[in-house]
Amino acid sequence: MWKPPQKIRWPSGLGEIPTPDEVAKSLLFSPLNVGRLNLHARSWIPAMVPWRASNDGEVIPEVLDWYGRFAQGKPAAIVIEATGIRDVPSGPLLRIGNDSFLPGMKKLVEHVKRESGGKTKLFIQLIDFLAMKRRPPRDKYLGQFLRITPDHQQSLEMPQATEDDIRDRLLSLDDEQLEKVLTPREWQSMVNGHRDMVTDTHLPHIETLPQELPKLFSEAAVRAEQAGFDGVELHYAHAYTMASFLSATNTREDGYGGSKENRVRLPLEVFREVRSATSDDFVVGTRFLANEVIDGGSSLADACYFGTEFARAGMDFISLSRGGKFDDAKQPKLGSPAYPYTGRSGYECMPHHLSDELGPFGRNFEETKTIRETVRVAGFETPFVAAGGIHNFQIAEDVLQSGVAEIVGAARQSLADPDWFEKIRLGNMKDIRQCEFTNYCEGLDQAHKQVTCKLWDRVDLDEPGILKSFDKKRRLAAPRSYPSLTD
Repeated sequence: MWKPPQKIRWPSGLGEIPTPDEVAKSLLFSPLNVGRLNLHARSWIPAMVPWRASNDGEVIPEVLDWYGRFAQGKPAAIVIEATGIRDVPSGPLLRIGNDSFLPGMKKLVEHVKRESGGKTKLFIQLIDFLAMKRRPPRDKYLGQFLRITPDHQQSLEMPQATEDDIRDRLLSLDDEQLEKVLTPREWQSMVNGHRDMVTDTHLPHIETLPQELPKLFSEAAVRAEQAGFDGVELHYAHAYTMASFLSATNTREDGYGGSKENRVRLPLEVFREVRSATSDDFVVGTRFLANEVIDGGSSLADACYFGTEFARAGMDFISLSRGGKFDDAKQPKLGSPAYPYTGRSGYECMPHHLSDELGPFGRNFEETKTIRETVRVAGFETPFVAAGGIHNFQIAEDVLQSGVAEIVGAARQSLADPDWFEKIRLGNMKDIRQCEFTNYCEGLDQAHKQVTCKLWDRVDLDEPGILKSFDKKRRLAAPRSYPSLTD
C-alpha cells in the first residue's frame, strides 16, 4: 500500500477517560430516531470484507461466527459485507442474487439478533461489480488476448499483414515502442489486467447497465427484507459499478455520464426502484465517497450535490467514505488482479499508523461535516455516518458533538475489540483492546485470506470449539471478553 513519505508514527490511545456520568449523558449512548432509522445508540459497524462465505457465496458457520461475535458487543447497527446482487460466482464473498441464498441469510439474521439480545439493527450492503481479469504475462496478452484491429496494422505500417504477423511484430517491440502502438486501455489491460468500465458502452452488457441495475438491486433488497434484515445499504463507494457512475471520470454520452446531474441519475433510479419494492418501514441508505482522491475524480462539491440529491430522494441514512479506487492502484503481480487500496486513494480509505501531518484518525471528518451541513441547509435531516480511524470515546463523542455526523462507524477498532462500545458504556475502558492501525487486516484482505486481527488471532488457540483459519494457525473470532463493571 502507498504511504505518505513523511511516515510520522501515530499511536492510538484511550484519549480522555470519561466519568460514568459523562458516558450516561453522552450522545454516543443516546438513541437515534429519525424517520425509519431507529437505533438504541450511535454505534455502527461498517461493512468489512471477511472472506468467510463458501465459494458459492453461501452463509456457512464461519460467517455466523464472524457476525455473531460483533453482535455480542451490542452495537446499534452492523452492516453486513458487500453482498453481490448478480447470480454470478464471486468466490468466498456473500451473494444474494437468487432465492437460494434466502435460507442462509435468514439464519444469519436470526443469529445476530440472538447474540445481540435483539439490540442490534442489521443492514446488508448491496453491491454490483464489473468483470476484471488478472494481470497476464506479456507474451500471452500480445499473443492471444489482444484483439487485433486495423489501427494496429496502421500504427505498425503493416496494412496487409495477417493477424499472426501483427502479433509477432508486437512481441518483438520493447515497452517504450509498444506503448506507442497500443491504446491506453490496451496498455493498461496488459500491465494491470483487463477490467470492464462503465464507459465501455460499445459492449452490450455495459451499455444496458442503466436498464438492468435498478431491477437487480430491487430484487436483492426484497430478498433482504424477506430474510429479516432491517434495511439495506446501497454500495455507491470505492471502485465498483455505482461509484463509477457517480465519478467525474464517467464520460458516458447516453444521459448517464458527463454532468453531475447525469452521473447521479442511475444511483437515484436504483434507489427509487428499491424504495418502491420494499415495505414502508424498511431502511434504505447509501455509502458513497466524500472524495475520490484521484486525478480527474469527483470533488467535494460533487459529493455535496450527490448527498443533497440522495437526501431529497428520501435516503434513510448517508454513510461516507473516501478513496479506494482502481485508478491509482499499484501494478499487481503477474497472475493477480488489481487491488483498489494500494494507491494514494486506497491509503485515504484505510490510512496507516505511519502517516503525514494529518494522521490516520479522522481524515474524512471535515468533508463529511461539509456535506452534512450542505444537506441541512437544503432542508433535510438525513442522518450521517462518519468513519475513519475512530477508536476511543473522545473521538467518537467529538464527532457527534461537533456536528460531523449523527452516527460513528468504526470498522478496524471493532475488529480489534468487538466489545469496545460496551466496555465504554460499562466503565471498563482500560480493558479495551485498541487497534494499532498497522493494517494487518487489510493485508489479509488483499491476499484474499480470512480476515483477522493480529492482536488476538494467535491467542488461546487451544480454546475448545473455536473456528480456525484454513492453515489452523489463526483463530477466526476475537476471544470473548464480556466487560464487567469496575469498582
